Amino acid sequence: MASVASKTSKKKWPAIILVVVTLLLLVYVIRLLDRAPRTDDAYVYADTIDVVPEVNGRIVELAVRDNQAVKQGDLLFRIDPRPYQDALTRGNASLVALDRQIELTQRTVNAQQYNAQSVRAAVERARAAASQASDTLHRMEPLLSHDYVSAEDVDRARTAQRATQAELSAAQLQAQQAAAAVSGVDALVAQRAVIMAEIALAELNLEYATVRAPFDWRIASLKTSTGQFATALKPVFTLIDTRHWYVVANFRETELKGIRTGTPATVYLMSDTGQRFQGTVDSISYGVAPDEAGLALPGGLPRIQRTLNWVHVSQRFPVKIRVDNPNPELFRVGTSAVAVLEPGRGNHGERQ
Repeated sequence: MASVASKTSKKKWPAIILVVVTLLLLVYVIRLLDRAPRTDDAYVYADTIDVVPEVNGRIVELAVRDNQAVKQGDLLFRIDPRPYQDALTRGNASLVALDRQIELTQRTVNAQQYNAQSVRAAVERARAAASQASDTLHRMEPLLSHDYVSAEDVDRARTAQRATQAELSAAQLQAQQAAAAVSGVDALVAQRAVIMAEIALAELNLEYATVRAPFDWRIASLKTSTGQFATALKPVFTLIDTRHWYVVANFRETELKGIRTGTPATVYLMSDTGQRFQGTVDSISYGVAPDEAGLALPGGLPRIQRTLNWVHVSQRFPVKIRVDNPNPELFRVGTSAVAVLEPGRGNHGERQ
């Protein structure tokens, strides 16, 4: 019996050792994951823009093809510029004609001003003559009682005084008419400002007819060709910003504690698992749409499902990782990736 018990005890030791090793290995893996959280729920991301023409027109030149890489300033496509060139030509011609009209009108205004000045001088002459005639009459009237002057002389002085006063009144009226006749070029100058604005708009539209790459991009979703009519504010194709590449990794909320902006990361793509790329955490999401409770109804009240989940699944939050030196041949938007964070290595960023 003792021999059988001894044999049974010897058979248990390997199992016990295996269990202990497994537990130790499990603890090691858990601690490793806690220090360097990783996830394969990740994908490659880059900023994109829709190429939207600012003007309407038919595409007369398409200088790119789908999936082509382009540099900043490269021609993408050109819209028929003739309508906008014609508008610019008409605007310039209208400006020249208006400037000529302003010049001729200014000459007329100058002549009117000279005439008004001449009439004002005539008014001054008539005023001086009337003043002189009045002074003469006032001097002669006292002399009539002493027979130093005749009544006829006084009558002539009175007639001259009335005549000069009438001439003064007529000259003043002419001066008012001359002043009222003086026009100006203010309305034409205002019209010139309108034409200048139209010319500026025509130049801008002509510039918009040629579309160039704003930065280094890659063409995507090109589904048009030369001859297609492009509509303003309607996308023609998409550009992927290849200057900066990111990996968006979804980490469990329990793993976010040590993650901050600037946390080092190592990523690799499922398309080539042999290449590793270094990066840093760019930002951490602060909100996701929950799948279950808390969805707001139109009435403003939250909807709480009447179910009991025995297993609570941790929510995942996107962590945006900026890749330092991406391989332009491998990185494509949406490529599956794996991200490993290293919070303890060189984390100098501020917590988000």
